[in-house]
Amino acid sequence: MAYETIIGLEVHVELETNSKIFCGCSTSFGADPNTQCCPVCLGLPGSLPKLNTRVIEFAARAGAALNCEISAYSKMDRKHYFYPDMTKAFQTSQYDLPLCKTGHIYLEKYDKKVRINRIHIEEDAGKLLHMEEESSSLIDYNRVGVPLIEIVSEPDMRSPEEAIEYLRQLKSVLEYLEISDCKMEQGSLRCDANISLREVGKKELNAKVELKNINSFKELLKALQKEEKRQLELYEFNESHKVIQETRRWDSAKGRTISMRSKENAHDYRYFPEPDLPGVVMAKEKVDNLLAHLPELPQQKKVRFISEYQLNEVETDILINDRKLSLFFEETASYYPQPKIIANWLLVELMKYLKEDTICFDSLKLKPLYLADMLKMIDDHTISGKIAKQVFEEMVLSGKTPQEIVKESGMVQITDTAELENIVERVLTENSKSVEDYRQGKEQALGFLMGQVMKQTKGKANPQIAKETLLKKL
Repeated sequence: MAYETIIGLEVHVELETNSKIFCGCSTSFGADPNTQCCPVCLGLPGSLPKLNTRVIEFAARAGAALNCEISAYSKMDRKHYFYPDMTKAFQTSQYDLPLCKTGHIYLEKYDKKVRINRIHIEEDAGKLLHMEEESSSLIDYNRVGVPLIEIVSEPDMRSPEEAIEYLRQLKSVLEYLEISDCKMEQGSLRCDANISLREVGKKELNAKVELKNINSFKELLKALQKEEKRQLELYEFNESHKVIQETRRWDSAKGRTISMRSKENAHDYRYFPEPDLPGVVMAKEKVDNLLAHLPELPQQKKVRFISEYQLNEVETDILINDRKLSLFFEETASYYPQPKIIANWLLVELMKYLKEDTICFDSLKLKPLYLADMLKMIDDHTISGKIAKQVFEEMVLSGKTPQEIVKESGMVQITDTAELENIVERVLTENSKSVEDYRQGKEQALGFLMGQVMKQTKGKANPQIAKETLLKKL
């Protein structure tokens, strides 16, 4: 019997505001524990919240970019649960009247539209740290009250790979909007995945499992694949009753999902309207203004890059996927109008460091002007392409200009014909057998001799002049 996978994602995004959603406490990351909280975010008796209007603006901007309907009226609600990460025993969120609803993202790679059910605003909870050695737990309330939007998709994805592509595109849009830094390693973007299986052709959904504790694209893919396999095995062995609606966490060390608790339903949270906050009214003029002032989004930039810079789709997709990389590319192109060459250096040479996690883009010391200057030095034969790779590496790691690196390291290309003639003559004398092989028609001998010239000059010989000199002497 054939089964299909059903996946929906709930994505929590920390908004990049200076202050929290209901008070003036700072939202900066990395402060000492419990130094960025006050009576309001801790929910102490007598304290009253006040909604941060920038949160509404950012959330509505996300809704507009994701093709959502922005509600003329929405309200805040209390979502009750008892857990030490929220001292007031409820989370202020939105339930039946969210700010944004019925949007979508189009996955070009799969020719599929993934529907977005809703985007609502809410406050974040505290962070628990479990000390296994001491059999105790610590808690940091700095994160309580940090503003979130939760983006809930419909169960439209049919494979873990589709889910990854959806999340990548969602992250890219949010970064282009500049409403969140989306750093998964810092918890700015967190994902819960709902996954179930059903027989192909059936309409009804079976029991779903919610996966928690996922902090990267790589781990999300592995978690979904493992849970998909677990459920499939239960159905195939006629143990479908063992697939129950529950919450499971992803244990990356053991490579498996582990049951946490039965999955709650909405009525378990006893939602009711937040009495201390008025409703949110979005005037039509405000919504129209948001739509009119959206920044260039990834798909729009893709069309422009292909048209303006004559790049192919593969190059463009990689460049636009990271907003900062696309900005770096465009600034470099403003100094050096050879976009194909720039794209090649960024997508081949720079990606080596980004993929290996040697550096992250935020800490990149290389400047667009430095890359443009280095490419001009190749064009005017100051350095060779081979030396340029060494210069590029030093620029990435040290942040020095190409001029400084070339001067300090003596990497200037040898273009003097007389000097190259002396070097070529020495190579020919030392490699008489290869000379004879070449004269007998063995073309590969020329490559060997050319390699010896470059070796003796430590890669500094101008390749074109060196080859012409070598052929002349031969």
